[in-house]
Amino acid sequence: MVTRPLSARSLAASARASTRWLILAPHADDETLGCGALIADAASRNALGGVVILTDGAGSHDHDGTASRARLIAARRHEARLAIRRLAGRAVAPPIFLGWPDAHPFEAGSLGFEQSRRRLAALCRQRRVDALAVTARHEPHCDHEAASALAQAVADTALRPIAVFEYVVWAAEPPGPGYRALRTPPMPLGLRNQALAAHRSQITPQFGTGFRLPVAKLRMPAFDLLYERTGRDARPR
Repeated sequence: MVTRPLSARSLAASARASTRWLILAPHADDETLGCGALIADAASRNALGGVVILTDGAGSHDHDGTASRARLIAARRHEARLAIRRLAGRAVAPPIFLGWPDAHPFEAGSLGFEQSRRRLAALCRQRRVDALAVTARHEPHCDHEAASALAQAVADTALRPIAVFEYVVWAAEPPGPGYRALRTPPMPLGLRNQALAAHRSQITPQFGTGFRLPVAKLRMPAFDLLYERTGRDARPR
């Protein structure tokens, strides 16, 4: 287990320095919280294959009907686009929204899961993706666990070698033994907070009672930690 972030190996000095990345985030804002520095760094090197948001985000707030639910979904998509532009610049491709129902993920092997797997596997081939960054499999949320399972299924079936790296958003600890960690270059001071500020539905009462991003998340480091599994149950590459 990596207990001290600065002991993680530098991504820029590793064999992954020229890797082309696809980011898979369970919800809009997870991309900034878990991979903001990776997105900024990869985009600066033309090594960002894209950002994918798994769910529709409708579970963050209560809504009184289909119209208010649709407004929240539309708002969260707009916020994600803005946050990613702030991180990666205007030249980056817009995020892809898979539209899974928030907090009700598709099970592996189901029609919805397989449709997403095929779509992302094709995207990895088209955009020459070498690695997927996704929420860690031990994250305490069903959508985060489902995103991890989807990423691994994509890597296993994409018809090109793809490594899977995990990042932590809500877990109290990093992944345990059997992982190696990479540390991204730091992003410009304040850039993560600028991107988080785009997610107004998550940090303001814009949509009434619902989720609020904890203040501690506004004091995150300027780098990200990415974990690759190396234990006996890691997939062969």
